[in-house]
Amino acid sequence: MDTTTKYSRQTILAEIGSEGQEKLVNAKILCIGAGGLGCPALLYLAGAGIGTIGIVDFDKIEISNLQRQILFSVEDEGKSKAVAARERLYALNPDIEIKAYDEELTAENVLSLFSSYDVIIDGTDNFAAKFLINDAALKLGKLVVYGAIQGFDGQVSVFGEKEAPCYRCLHPQEPQSVIMNCAEAGVIGAVAGIIGTIQALETIKLIVGHEDFKPLSGRLWLCDTRTMDSRIITIPKKHDCPACAKAPEEIILQYSSPICTTTTAKEIICSDPLLKQAALIDVRELAEWEQGHIEGAYHLPLSALQINPEIYEPPQDKQCCILYCQKGMRSRKAAEILAQAGFTEIYSLRGGYEAWCQYQAD
Repeated sequence: MDTTTKYSRQTILAEIGSEGQEKLVNAKILCIGAGGLGCPALLYLAGAGIGTIGIVDFDKIEISNLQRQILFSVEDEGKSKAVAARERLYALNPDIEIKAYDEELTAENVLSLFSSYDVIIDGTDNFAAKFLINDAALKLGKLVVYGAIQGFDGQVSVFGEKEAPCYRCLHPQEPQSVIMNCAEAGVIGAVAGIIGTIQALETIKLIVGHEDFKPLSGRLWLCDTRTMDSRIITIPKKHDCPACAKAPEEIILQYSSPICTTTTAKEIICSDPLLKQAALIDVRELAEWEQGHIEGAYHLPLSALQINPEIYEPPQDKQCCILYCQKGMRSRKAAEILAQAGFTEIYSLRGGYEAWCQYQAD
């Protein structure tokens, strides 16, 4: 295929040109998450001719994803997001290399995954993953294009440049209040498209490096799409930052909370002793509970635990307690609250009620 013709609409721009296009062709980017942010970012980066694209996502495609995850179609339901995204991107641009990593990003594999890429795109929707991405990128000297969405709001920044603030300068630790992910709090698909597309643009600017480009390093772009009001704020670099204030070799990588143990639907269902020994507690709100819950579970909403953890009474006839919510975020927060209150043998169901239903269906 004639690549000169393919990329002519962008190489005609003085800021890109043939030299910039060559940089794009030689670039290697890794996208963590092929979800609402990752899908539009990947589409535009593949279209722009990024030479090597890696996709990390261990999730499977669900019908509820299609509202915002525009790489996929109804026929893809149940497929690996990483693999399906690779197939779709190859159809768009067969001249580039695309690697699918159908695995979860963890503290154990993050450095090996990041090592061969130039820019990391953060398309995740939880603090634990964003902290891991930030810390690993600092250890390896990689750039991160960060994005986040909730409801009608979105934000973008760039982390990792020398002497610039990092993600932990913005969020030193996970907020005590629960920040729900898209499945729990809701999101407009077009907002994901806007933010993911800006992440793609920031990535292109970083790679091409034209003197007129000013990436969002040290700055956070915020947009409220209800009114289309947007602003850019400066992120101050914290000299006591738990990440970028340290030498790279001193940064310790962690993914899950040290006081919160997680388990999976498979581990519970396939382990008869665990199923018999555990009390299942649904920490979602009443309306969610009434729409459907795990048979035999008790209802104790997170909102009540946040007010008074002491309302939790350890079941006398069980050896442990497994908390669950819709996707696994709120239950992890609830487990942390109970652990901090002195309760033991508390677990969080990874993937939540949706993972439980999916495993039962399989």
